[in-house]
Amino acid sequence: MRLLLVVALLLSWGPVMAMPSIEIIIRNHLFYPSELTIAADTKVKLIIVNQDASAEEFESYELNREKVIPGHSKGIVFVGPLAPGTYPFFGEFFPKTAQGHIIVK
Repeated sequence: MRLLLVVALLLSWGPVMAMPSIEIIIRNHLFYPSELTIAADTKVKLIIVNQDASAEEFESYELNREKVIPGHSKGIVFVGPLAPGTYPFFGEFFPKTAQGHIIVK
């Protein structure tokens, strides 16, 4: 019985483990990289690392995502699968400088 549970857990985590991940750095209230390219119809894990002392919020109306990343910490945001197009994102707390976009091809 335990073996079946272990196998079921491993199978359920398979797609998550194979999911592409991209790291985005927040430094000096800017996103690095500010432009990402991902494949259409693919779920992607964004690992957002805030190197600033102040918090920043990753936000995108088009992606329907928002996540506050405290200073000197990181957070994870999942996006997709997405149709081809361009999806902007910005920092809610520093919107004039913290801007970027995801290009889906």
